[in-house]
This record gives sequence, structure tokens and C-alpha cells, in this order.
Amino acid sequence: MAKDRSEPDLDRELPDLPPELRWREWMRRIEAVLFASASPVPREDLARVVGQGASIDLLVEDLAADLGGRAFEIAQVAGGWMFRTRAIYAPAIRAAADVGGQLLDLSEFDVAVLAAIAYHQPITRDGLKDIFGKEISRDLIGRLHVRELIGTGPRSPRRGAPYTFVTTEQFLVAFGLESLHDLPDREQMEDAGFQREPPQVGVG
Repeated sequence: MAKDRSEPDLDRELPDLPPELRWREWMRRIEAVLFASASPVPREDLARVVGQGASIDLLVEDLAADLGGRAFEIAQVAGGWMFRTRAIYAPAIRAAADVGGQLLDLSEFDVAVLAAIAYHQPITRDGLKDIFGKEISRDLIGRLHVRELIGTGPRSPRRGAPYTFVTTEQFLVAFGLESLHDLPDREQMEDAGFQREPPQVGVG
């Protein structure tokens, strides 16, 4: 959500409501904000619609419980919260809904390259070549850029220094991660073939 905006004239404290109804109204406000947002909503934004000192974590927890049995749930990803359809309904959605623009449509190798970037970022194309033993095509890198799964990382100030790549917030959202700390254990990835460290990239 946009950070620079004027706050509306909103009664956050709701002093005229009894505690139980006040809490319920705060839950509904959080639900409305998450429903309207196309990206994860951070804690500080949700705090703008509830009373001072109200626990965002408890409100989200109660809202999540309230949604039990529904086709969607609240996910904590990329430093915030958002609504996501439960995975069990993915086949039904693909069968009947127009979600072509939302599908990642990534090959197994695309995902492997994304994983390598996530674990070794910032990394150059040469660094990726060292991991996979072959050149990573500009077309593949371009597809990951277009899907906003990777971005350009820090680059050494020396003339002709190679570009580096890093993962983005959209990467975290797409794979349901709150942060890069939620990536699978490195040993599991090494078992999948990521065993060699790429050369270090100087960015200082």
C-alpha cells in the first residue's frame, strides 16, 4: 500500500462502543484493508485503522479464526499480511477462473535459478554459471524480471562491473515467504544440487 497519504478522518478509538463490539469493528476494518490491497499490508498500516495500543497480531489471529472454513485465508508474507486463496482450491480456480496473468508458469529450472539467486544474492550471471555449470540465458533472466521476481542488486563502482541480481518482495509473495529467513534449509538445497559457492562479487 502507498505510504505517503493523508489519513482520513477516522475514529480509531471508538470509545462509544462496548469492548467486544469495538474489537469486532477493528477486525472488520483490518479485513476491509486486506481485501482491498493487492500487496501485503504491513503492521504500521493496519495500526492506522485501530485504536492506539490494540494488538495487530491478536486482531489478525482472531480474524483468521473467523475465516476458518472459508476458501481464502490470511497469509503473512513479505513483512505484512494479505488474503490468499487456500491451495486446495487451486485446481478449481484454474478450471473456471481467468487467472492467466497471475500464473507464474515457471519451469523447474526457472525455480532452481530463482533459488540460487535467493541463497547467493547479490549474484552475477557468471556466479549463476558457476553454480549450474552453464550459461544462464538473458531470456530467462528477462522473464524473471518481467514477473518482478528478481531485481537489479548492488554493483561495483568500477567501470564495466557486471550487474547483480536479487530477489524482490514479489518473490516472497509468490512463494508465501515472510522473509528470506523462511527459505528451506541450505542442506536441503545442496541435496538438490546447489553445492558450490559462486565467486564473491565485490560491491564496495
